[in-house]
Amino acid sequence: MKKDYLKMMRDGLELNSGDQIKMIFRLSIPAILAQISSIIMQYIDASMVGRLGAGDSASIGLIASSTWLIGGLCSAASTGFSVLIAKRIGAKDFKGARSLVNTGLFFTAVFSLFLAVTACAISPFLPVWLGGDESICSGASVYFLVFSCSIPVFQLNITSAGMIQCSGNMKVPGALEIIMCVLDVLFNAVLIFPSSTHVLFGLRFKVYGAGLGLFGSALGTALAELCVTLILLYYLLAKSKELRLRKNEKTPFSFSEVRRALKIALPVAAEQIITCSAYIAFTRIVSPLGTIALAANSFSITAESLCYMPGYGIGSASSTIIGQSIGAKRNSLSIRLGRLATLTGVGLMSFGGILMFFLAPYMIGILTPDPQIRQLGSEVLRIEAFAEPLYAASIVATGVFRGAGDTIVPTCINLFSMWLIRIPLAAFLASGFGLRGVWTAMCVELCIRGSLFIILLLTRFTKRINNGKYQGGIKSEV
Repeated sequence: MKKDYLKMMRDGLELNSGDQIKMIFRLSIPAILAQISSIIMQYIDASMVGRLGAGDSASIGLIASSTWLIGGLCSAASTGFSVLIAKRIGAKDFKGARSLVNTGLFFTAVFSLFLAVTACAISPFLPVWLGGDESICSGASVYFLVFSCSIPVFQLNITSAGMIQCSGNMKVPGALEIIMCVLDVLFNAVLIFPSSTHVLFGLRFKVYGAGLGLFGSALGTALAELCVTLILLYYLLAKSKELRLRKNEKTPFSFSEVRRALKIALPVAAEQIITCSAYIAFTRIVSPLGTIALAANSFSITAESLCYMPGYGIGSASSTIIGQSIGAKRNSLSIRLGRLATLTGVGLMSFGGILMFFLAPYMIGILTPDPQIRQLGSEVLRIEAFAEPLYAASIVATGVFRGAGDTIVPTCINLFSMWLIRIPLAAFLASGFGLRGVWTAMCVELCIRGSLFIILLLTRFTKRINNGKYQGGIKSEV
């Protein structure tokens, strides 16, 4: 039988170095595969839209930073509850964890409805505010409107997946993420393109399509999310060993738990606002460079994301591991696991950076047939390859700090690095070096950000663990 490393940790059993590495990889691999499948989905989506023309690609690129902002706020709303649930499970307070599930689902659902109404209201004006060319504003508005309507579904998706993950089950959310990617591709293939006739092995056959273009792309993604969200909610509430509803067990809505969750979530929300507003400002810097530069920027971001997905997978697993280890009051183990997870992420993303440097033309070539976009995208990807090791440190260390409930650190570092380094440097270099200068600024900023995270992981995180500052009042039932 496979060892249950999280249970061993909760029970106070010894975990040697091999066990710690195995635990990190066992929890990380499903998350990494899910992240990679998600990026492959984005590759295919971008490739499909890219076949519609540079204008449609630029429409999505224009409002991409705004969709990231909304996604970040939804993620922040769920993070507070996920961290508290992980700590409750680490302390073997399973009933308290189930109470947090009900409270968290209700709170995040209400929050997402408010966010959806607000986003729908600004959808006609957002592309103009972002400085988009008149030729792409209409398509961008339609895409953003459909995205806005699907926000409550997206919120419940990431909330339920996060709760299942923090219980230690990374496989179910990971598998469902892959299924969602497959559904998204299928829905998009039908909804984006019109009906067409193809020939295969001498046989002619007709593929039916709705021909909805950008509207179809947004709708296909929303439908895929809806299908998977329903399955996630069913598993969370009916099948999860630790978190499923129990007959006759009372788990009332708790305002005190909401306050605790908000203390964790609000800095995350501030971090997302800081980061994504910087992305919006970044888009404003890129927009005047022309449609080719805007499309190349969008495609390059999609291409690069394939390299940093291992970091996000390990970061996600780290939040679960650190949250449960702190809940179990395994202080020295928490410190070792935080450092080991970060080092693992750096190693994997360094290898990914090497691959990206040499394979950049092929990565962009999959996304667009336009030779100008391919050339420019390849050049900026090779610039970014040098930032991958330290970018990994920032990604995984963020997961470590969030697992501890310390969301102040990522917020402060992002405020400093994004607004005092990336944006001013990008604005300065854009005038003389175009998109290449903008991505050079990004590379410099990511290296500085990663260095700061490493320093604080070795100092602040270690000190606060040893002083018991991360316990947050968690008490074991045993």
